[in-house]
Amino acid sequence: MKVSTEPVSAADKRPEPVIQVSKLSKVYRDGLIFRKKFTALDQVTLEVGAGQIFGLLGPNGAGKTTFLKILLGIIKKTSGQATLLGAPAGKVQGRTRVGFLPEHLRMPAHLTGFTALEYFGKLQNLPHSMIREKRDSILDSVGLAGRGKDRVTKYSKGMLQRLGLAQALLHDPELLILDEPTDGLDPGARADMRALMKNLRDKGVTVFLNSHLLQEVELVCDQVAILNKGQLRYCGSVDQIGDFVRAKTGVAGISINLEVRGDEASVLEALGDPMQGNFEIRRIDALPERVVLSLSFAGQDSIDQAVDRIRQKDISLVRLTPSAATLEDAFLKIVSNEAPISNSS
Repeated sequence: MKVSTEPVSAADKRPEPVIQVSKLSKVYRDGLIFRKKFTALDQVTLEVGAGQIFGLLGPNGAGKTTFLKILLGIIKKTSGQATLLGAPAGKVQGRTRVGFLPEHLRMPAHLTGFTALEYFGKLQNLPHSMIREKRDSILDSVGLAGRGKDRVTKYSKGMLQRLGLAQALLHDPELLILDEPTDGLDPGARADMRALMKNLRDKGVTVFLNSHLLQEVELVCDQVAILNKGQLRYCGSVDQIGDFVRAKTGVAGISINLEVRGDEASVLEALGDPMQGNFEIRRIDALPERVVLSLSFAGQDSIDQAVDRIRQKDISLVRLTPSAATLEDAFLKIVSNEAPISNSS
């Protein structure tokens, strides 16, 4: 038998993606006679690597829930490929290695923290002895130490989310799928949930997060995918999304906050036509005797020219500060652009 002596390439050494979909589509049909079609997912292709926090974003009706249901085997795809931990989506081989926290997890009122873990553990076919052995450490890891004997009716919403996370972690999953895990939580509970997700990532668990809270996603995610009208519009690093939007849509490249003394009409007159001045007005706040504008410019020359025009009108410049583009800024630009601009190959 001939043994290959070829060196193993970096690509060959790359770990298998935790989630991999290729040209994934889902078409719903409505009605018995005319059978109207609605495309919930349209040729979506993306990968989620191991050991990261990955965020799935999109407006209502974008296809996020459909995407999750296909991965978990709740509904069947129309076409394309989808794998979960190397197994076809929906197959037992993959699902048994996944922890899932749905958006609205229902807890029977008669349960305590301990009996809730026993209830959900049995649904996962876990031995009762294993559940009892792990329940204290699991509750402690999610910040519920000492609350195992309390009924869930005494739990706050944040505590119920923690308990939901505990049941999802009971079988030591390789992939954790969270559907809107911080929705409705107070700021302290959201911060705790972010810390828990980062701690799990550091332990090697891949976290897949479905959320509409862009600021939360920006604080915790390494990579994001943006869906709109069933199409993938972006998939990549959170840090690079601003550069991507500027390259694909022509959005001005430098954002600043400009505070001047005067009235809004005079300031806008001084700035002139945004199209000719290579800038975009993102926000205007009219204050007593002052105006604060959030502006995006094509380059430094455009900023200099705008400041010169303002000074020529004898308008006092109070403050000029750089403004970093947020995930929300990029998201709104991407979903408002009609043509698909995904960077996914």
